Amino acid sequence: EVQLVESGGGLVQRGGSLRLSCLVSVFNFDDYAIGWFRQAPGKEREGVSCHRPSDGSTYYSDSVKGRFTTSSDNDKKMVYLHMTSLKPEDTAVYYCAAEWGITTAQCMANEFDYWGQGTQVTVSS
Repeated sequence: EVQLVESGGGLVQRGGSLRLSCLVSVFNFDDYAIGWFRQAPGKEREGVSCHRPSDGSTYYSDSVKGRFTTSSDNDKKMVYLHMTSLKPEDTAVYYCAAEWGITTAQCMANEFDYWGQGTQVTVSS
């Protein structure tokens, strides 16, 4: 069974930074791709970043490229989303997700079977 728990959301002003954390409880962590997704009210769930801890390969959506960075601590089975230069349009519930064996090019919500509960990020103007 795969379990994911996000933490680190909150309220931040425009231009600020936040770090989200995702604890992934799975035996073979290195075999999984970990995705960060977000969903704003009335919008579809968007793939923000997908990361393979085994080789460090990472995909970023155009909307966050250059502002967000994903990293992992493989010993702790933790994946982090470092968010900088935050904008009000980054406001959403952020989810981490895991899927076995896929590549970072498959950074779409329907490719992932395992999801965390989500954490709210609100960026004020």
